[in-house]
Amino acid sequence: MAEFKFEIVEKIGVLGEKENGWTKELNLVSYNDYPAKYDIREWDPDHQKMSKGITLSKEELLQLKELLKDIK
Repeated sequence: MAEFKFEIVEKIGVLGEKENGWTKELNLVSYNDYPAKYDIREWDPDHQKMSKGITLSKEELLQLKELLKDIK
């Protein structure tokens, strides 16, 4: 089985935190040496373990931003 690698290229912000210390974050992350994408998921305090999440291209993130601005 191939090694799974990731690198948090840029920490953008924390969206929330659980009592166990895990935080839901928006980061720019590179997986397996591919170009970095915007990534929303939960991380343990040491950023060694992660939950399932969602990755977005810059275009998808900008589209999401447009959709969110209309939410009241």
